[in-house]
Amino acid sequence: MKTNTDVSKTLASKLSPVALAVAMTVPALSNIAVAQEAEATEEQQFEAITVTATKRPQVIYEVPIAISAFDGDKLADQGITDLTDVGKFVPNLNVTGFSAGHTSSVNPFIRGIGLQDHLITTDPGVSVYVDGVYLGRQVGQNWSLNNIERIEVLRGPQGTLYGRNSIGGAINIITKEPDQGDVTKINTEFGTRGRVKADLFVNHALSETVAFNMNLAFNKRDGLGEFINVPNAEYDVGETEDISGRVSLKWEPSNDFRMVLTADANNGDGGLRPYTVLIDELQSDRYYGGNNPLGVALRNTDVTPEGYDIYDNATGEEAVTDVSNEARGFAVTTEWDMNDDYTLKLVASTRSSKYKAGLDDDGTIYGLDHYPERGEADQTSIELQLNGYINEYTDFVAGLYYFNEEGSNRQGDDSSYNTWSNLLELDQETTSKAVYVNVRRDLTDELSLSGGLRYTEDKKDASASVSEAIGTVYSSDDWDELTWEIATNYKFENGMTGYATIQSGYQSGQYPARPYCLFGNIECFVASDNITAVNYEVGIKGRVNEYFDVSVAVFNTEFDDLPYQVSKVTENGFETDNQIVTQTSRGIELDTTFNYGNFSMMASAGYMDVDVEEQEGYKPVAPLTPDLTLAIGPSYTFELDGGDSIRVRADYSYRAEMYGEPTSAVERMSELDSRELVNFDIAYTPANDAYTVALYGRNIFDERYDNARLNTDEYILQILSNDASEFGVRFSTEF
Repeated sequence: MKTNTDVSKTLASKLSPVALAVAMTVPALSNIAVAQEAEATEEQQFEAITVTATKRPQVIYEVPIAISAFDGDKLADQGITDLTDVGKFVPNLNVTGFSAGHTSSVNPFIRGIGLQDHLITTDPGVSVYVDGVYLGRQVGQNWSLNNIERIEVLRGPQGTLYGRNSIGGAINIITKEPDQGDVTKINTEFGTRGRVKADLFVNHALSETVAFNMNLAFNKRDGLGEFINVPNAEYDVGETEDISGRVSLKWEPSNDFRMVLTADANNGDGGLRPYTVLIDELQSDRYYGGNNPLGVALRNTDVTPEGYDIYDNATGEEAVTDVSNEARGFAVTTEWDMNDDYTLKLVASTRSSKYKAGLDDDGTIYGLDHYPERGEADQTSIELQLNGYINEYTDFVAGLYYFNEEGSNRQGDDSSYNTWSNLLELDQETTSKAVYVNVRRDLTDELSLSGGLRYTEDKKDASASVSEAIGTVYSSDDWDELTWEIATNYKFENGMTGYATIQSGYQSGQYPARPYCLFGNIECFVASDNITAVNYEVGIKGRVNEYFDVSVAVFNTEFDDLPYQVSKVTENGFETDNQIVTQTSRGIELDTTFNYGNFSMMASAGYMDVDVEEQEGYKPVAPLTPDLTLAIGPSYTFELDGGDSIRVRADYSYRAEMYGEPTSAVERMSELDSRELVNFDIAYTPANDAYTVALYGRNIFDERYDNARLNTDEYILQILSNDASEFGVRFSTEF
């Protein structure tokens, strides 16, 4: 058991001089700000964010779970442009990109739970919602966060209100809803690495009962390397180009009824995510020894020839050089205030997505192992919710939920393993049904108690084909689970709130992602058991005084039948199996905000210890899970003569060492180095607030880091970040 002194020493030892300098400078800046702004008025202080994490509006301090919330209008100031950036500032959250070499995928890991893979037979452990609609697939989720109302990151199992696939937590993206105001916003960015970004937002009242808003966005960034053996490649390595749009129409014929219709779409194209292949380190027989049909002994110098660097790609397969994704969605949300006590809400949505991606695993001009891939998914979800008040002391949320998803993945025509044609065809239909209720009662003015239940039934019909000789193998399975939650809140005399929560989470079983085991065992295509989680958490949050907010959470989460995706090369292909483990995650998290006059600062820290039960003589570790996360963001606004202002902001983010796969064995060489990222933003706004122009820098020290490392026993895939330094200018105006 580590003492507080041990933890302090661990934190200090993991931070570089840059981090320590920032940490020590912040209190000094704070003191300066306090001295300069002693006459600050109440209007200059900040307001608490209202969130809907419990599917009812609450001040963030009243929510009995660990939650981080981001004001959408301030995301750009902090250097947050997509979900990957959100993962740099939330304690015990790490967002990485890996899936199929795609630049648009996001793989969030909260408290040691996430998913490295992307195929239709896998499910994420952290759920992502947009306006209450669950997004089933991870490819294409790295949304460009333009004109967002709010982002909420809920940490810990959310099985009662959010259901399946939220055993690690949930991320809520809430977009701006149409209102009666007339406003047009234009935001542009131009920067190094060919950055061109522009978005237009329009909100307009069509009548006293109808309003609409529209968002159109374009985002382009150059790559980090070139395809040295494919001169006709359309895109460079890591290049991205994305076009997206969203239209919402709100009809509010009375104070009692509201309906919002939303349609969104995005198209993304670009080059393969940066990666390299380590061959010399393992000296395998097939790669290093040349025991392959080509008779070629491969070396690291074939992957990165002299005169090039690891961000260049030596593949000779044009089919894997470019990636693309597109998504379409339509949703309707209606709310009817039946009377003063009850509100009926319906959220219905249909979405479709598809992508093209793939990897050349040998990373050389030789056509040995390459896997171009296509995937698609269609989903429909319906949630009927009733919330309101039983009496003046008791409120509730209850609902019915239905979700259906059909999807497929295909590798085949241009796919090759060991120069042989490589077939992978996966299909799966998932149907999920649930009923839930959550009740909260005020026992006294200071003490409240809440509890909830959710019953879920899941069914999956899946099929796989890895060989024409074997044919297609079919399988069906179903699961059910009762998840629950009990929590209590207590408001102290100073206004702070303490809470204690016990909550459970659930995820249905999963089929193998790449079942090449079928060559030797036709019965191996079976799903795993239910995945369950129970979280014990206590915390305190609230406003220490009119200048300082704080939230502290201590947690212990126990996971049973948790699948780790383990990939390896077999004689029949690149196989991915589910290693079933028991895992316990325990730790502490801190979120703070300080605001005094013209000075403000956010800071967050998370420390976590993950213990995995020993498996057949060795002890696994949770992949892509740093034990220490830290973020600091001071900001100061200088008031100029005439009312003009300049706001200066810096943001520092730290993620400790972690492992790219579920083992810490040194010989596997899958450890990822720690990383420190620093952003700055200097913004000028004239007295009439007509516009804001800003100089920005992201990852200003050009920290290059690994997103993942995967040891296949023959080679190591080293997935590189696409997050090089960028400097530029932002311009925004509103009228």
